[in-house]
Amino acid sequence: MLTVALPKGELLKNSIRLLQAVGLDFSAFLDSGKRQLQITDASGQAKGLLVRAQDVPVYVEYGQAQLGVVGYDVLREKQPQVAHLVDLQFGHCRMSVAVKANSSYRSPLDLPPHGRVASKYVNCAREYFHSLDLPVEIVPLYGSVELGPITGMSEAIVDLVSTGRTLRENGLIEIATLYESTARLIAHPLSYRLNTGNLSDVIAKLREALLVEV
Repeated sequence: MLTVALPKGELLKNSIRLLQAVGLDFSAFLDSGKRQLQITDASGQAKGLLVRAQDVPVYVEYGQAQLGVVGYDVLREKQPQVAHLVDLQFGHCRMSVAVKANSSYRSPLDLPPHGRVASKYVNCAREYFHSLDLPVEIVPLYGSVELGPITGMSEAIVDLVSTGRTLRENGLIEIATLYESTARLIAHPLSYRLNTGNLSDVIAKLREALLVEV
């Protein structure tokens, strides 16, 4: 039986809608009255796992799920050993550098050498500033990273931005974009090569469904 890892949060509704278009119904995950983390599709073709977005590629890499839906931001940060299949064209956001609006920084290169940058995307932030040849201290934060510059703990943050509203409400502005992110379909590499659970057919149908939407 095919197993699909689905992300909790912003990407869940669109992920379920897309899978419904190819005959896999995991809409029970949207029922707030239920707390099931694993369900079987009504057709009996597949199982769905509801996991944290950061854990989707882990379940896929270790073969507990053959397919998964996850943001490109997670793939860039985690660098999992999975097959990258399709850009699903939803969940649009960007990875940005942001600073206090009333600061003098208008470019990452304006930041002081060995200054602090707070981020939950430690690897992405480190890679970006290394590419600029600007030595900074990356401060790992996993809650509201906006507090870094507000409290003076850091000069800047690297974080995922969608509308930018949270930044504006906290007196921050974006000064650079590392990359754009959307939801991606990933697969377990060996399952993909061996076509486990008729995986290639499901992937082909998902590609077709995306073309119809466009």
